[in-house]
Amino acid sequence: MPVRLRMAMHGRRHHRIFHLVAINQRTRRDAKPMELLGIYDPALKLGETHKTVKWSVDRIKYWLGVGALPSKSVVKLLECGGVLPPDSKYHPKALGPRSGTESSQDTPSGSTSSPVTTSAAS
Repeated sequence: MPVRLRMAMHGRRHHRIFHLVAINQRTRRDAKPMELLGIYDPALKLGETHKTVKWSVDRIKYWLGVGALPSKSVVKLLECGGVLPPDSKYHPKALGPRSGTESSQDTPSGSTSSPVTTSAAS
Protein backbone atom coordinates (compact mmCIF):
# COMPACT_ATOMS: atom_id res chain seq x y z
CA MET A 1 0.00 0.00 0.00
CA PRO A 2 1.76 3.19 -1.19
CA VAL A 3 1.57 5.95 1.41
CA ARG A 4 1.82 9.65 0.57
CA LEU A 5 2.20 12.72 2.71
CA ARG A 6 -0.17 15.28 1.27
CA MET A 7 -2.55 18.09 2.12
CA ALA A 8 -6.26 17.61 2.83
CA MET A 9 -8.41 20.72 2.45
CA HIS A 10 -10.89 21.68 5.17
CA GLY A 11 -12.84 24.77 6.19
CA ARG A 12 -15.29 26.96 4.38
CA ARG A 13 -14.69 28.81 1.17
CA HIS A 14 -12.09 31.60 1.38
CA HIS A 15 -11.15 30.39 4.89
CA ARG A 16 -9.41 27.12 4.09
CA ILE A 17 -7.09 25.23 6.36
CA PHE A 18 -4.98 22.31 5.25
CA HIS A 19 -4.23 19.15 7.19
CA LEU A 20 -0.90 17.47 6.54
CA VAL A 21 -1.80 13.76 6.49
CA ALA A 22 -0.34 10.34 5.84
CA ILE A 23 -2.82 8.64 3.52
CA ASN A 24 -3.09 5.84 1.00
CA GLN A 25 -2.11 7.17 -2.41
CA ARG A 26 -5.20 5.79 -4.13
CA THR A 27 -7.81 7.48 -1.92
CA ARG A 28 -9.53 10.78 -2.57
CA ARG A 29 -8.15 14.09 -1.28
CA ASP A 30 -10.35 14.45 1.81
CA ALA A 31 -10.68 10.77 2.71
CA LYS A 32 -9.99 9.55 6.24
CA PRO A 33 -6.20 9.54 6.70
CA MET A 34 -4.04 7.01 8.46
CA GLU A 35 -2.63 9.79 10.62
CA LEU A 36 -2.96 13.55 10.98
CA LEU A 37 0.57 14.98 11.02
CA GLY A 38 -0.03 18.72 11.10
CA ILE A 39 -2.26 21.69 10.38
CA TYR A 40 -1.39 24.57 8.03
CA ASP A 41 -3.46 27.76 8.22
CA PRO A 42 -2.47 30.08 5.34
CA ALA A 43 -4.75 32.94 6.48
CA LEU A 44 -3.22 35.77 8.48
CA LYS A 45 -5.16 36.82 11.55
CA LEU A 46 -5.19 40.37 12.90
CA GLY A 47 -1.79 41.36 14.25
CA GLU A 48 0.03 38.30 12.86
CA THR A 49 2.83 38.56 10.34
CA HIS A 50 3.40 34.84 9.73
CA LYS A 51 1.25 31.95 8.59
CA THR A 52 0.56 29.23 11.14
CA VAL A 53 1.91 25.68 10.85
CA LYS A 54 1.56 23.12 13.64
CA TRP A 55 3.08 19.69 13.01
CA SER A 56 4.69 16.68 14.61
CA VAL A 57 8.23 16.57 13.23
CA ASP A 58 8.92 13.16 14.78
CA ARG A 59 5.92 11.56 13.05
CA ILE A 60 6.73 13.24 9.71
CA LYS A 61 10.28 11.88 9.86
CA TYR A 62 8.91 8.47 10.80
CA TRP A 63 6.66 8.34 7.73
CA LEU A 64 9.46 9.55 5.47
CA GLY A 65 11.71 6.88 7.01
CA VAL A 66 9.30 4.05 6.22
CA GLY A 67 8.99 5.13 2.59
CA ALA A 68 6.09 7.57 2.37
CA LEU A 69 6.45 9.99 -0.56
CA PRO A 70 5.55 13.65 0.01
CA SER A 71 3.68 15.65 -2.60
CA LYS A 72 5.32 18.71 -4.18
CA SER A 73 3.41 21.16 -1.98
CA VAL A 74 4.33 19.20 1.16
CA VAL A 75 8.01 19.17 0.14
CA LYS A 76 7.94 22.96 -0.27
CA LEU A 77 6.26 23.40 3.12
CA LEU A 78 8.69 21.03 4.88
CA GLU A 79 11.68 22.78 3.30
CA CYS A 80 10.41 26.20 4.43
CA GLY A 81 9.91 24.82 7.94
CA GLY A 82 13.36 23.28 8.12
CA VAL A 83 12.19 19.67 8.40
CA LEU A 84 13.77 18.76 5.04
CA PRO A 85 17.00 20.25 3.67
CA PRO A 86 16.60 22.22 0.41
CA ASP A 87 18.60 19.62 -1.53
CA SER A 88 16.66 16.59 -0.25
CA LYS A 89 15.92 13.60 -2.43
CA TYR A 90 12.24 14.58 -2.44
CA HIS A 91 12.88 17.96 -4.09
CA PRO A 92 11.27 18.04 -7.58
CA LYS A 93 14.54 19.10 -9.23
CA ALA A 94 16.39 16.18 -7.61
CA LEU A 95 13.91 13.71 -9.08
CA GLY A 96 14.82 14.65 -12.66
CA PRO A 97 12.48 14.88 -15.63
CA ARG A 98 9.36 12.76 -15.61
CA SER A 99 9.17 9.92 -18.10
CA GLY A 100 6.96 10.58 -21.08
CA THR A 101 7.52 14.32 -21.04
CA GLU A 102 10.43 14.31 -23.43
CA SER A 103 10.14 17.12 -25.92
CA SER A 104 10.14 15.93 -29.48
CA GLN A 105 11.07 18.36 -32.17
CA ASP A 106 8.34 18.51 -34.71
CA THR A 107 9.47 19.45 -38.18
CA PRO A 108 7.08 21.01 -40.65
CA SER A 109 5.74 18.51 -43.18
CA GLY A 110 7.46 20.21 -46.13
CA SER A 111 10.94 20.49 -44.64
CA THR A 112 13.72 18.00 -44.96
CA SER A 113 16.28 17.11 -42.37
CA SER A 114 19.90 16.40 -43.11
CA PRO A 115 20.96 12.80 -42.50
CA VAL A 116 23.46 12.14 -39.75
CA THR A 117 26.64 10.44 -40.90
CA THR A 118 28.84 8.37 -38.66
CA SER A 119 32.25 7.04 -39.38
CA ALA A 120 33.41 3.73 -38.01
CA ALA A 121 37.08 3.27 -37.23
CA SER A 122 38.60 0.00 -38.49
